[in-house]
Amino acid sequence: MGVKLVVMAVVLLVCTGAIMGKRKARNSKGLLRAFVFLTALAMGIGFCLTIFPTVSYAQGDAASVSGWGYLGAALSAGLGCLGAGIAVAIVGSSALGVVGEKPEMLGSTLIFLGLAEGIAIYGLIIALLILGRM
Repeated sequence: MGVKLVVMAVVLLVCTGAIMGKRKARNSKGLLRAFVFLTALAMGIGFCLTIFPTVSYAQGDAASVSGWGYLGAALSAGLGCLGAGIAVAIVGSSALGVVGEKPEMLGSTLIFLGLAEGIAIYGLIIALLILGRM
């Protein structure tokens, strides 16, 4: 049940990124809004598929709530990667401007890019910790 949510979140994030990458970006805020909307829609559909169980006869005492752990892992990984992408976009464009004017600043800008990418790593670590507890 929870695996459906994780697989759906990953597939929809990849598909949404591929669709958004092919579009000509006229307005970056509009592109970001569309990306966030499609991702939220996908997560909502996955949430509904996880929470509302399929029809089963002779059900036990209580429904399993392990889907919440999978949902938390998917959200931490997905939102962590989304935040890292936004951070790298902002820091990367600034770093290109600085390196264009002062090439000796390349090492400093790479440090800032590494810090921005660390957000995604932290999200993945939290997702693995959540999945390890289940």
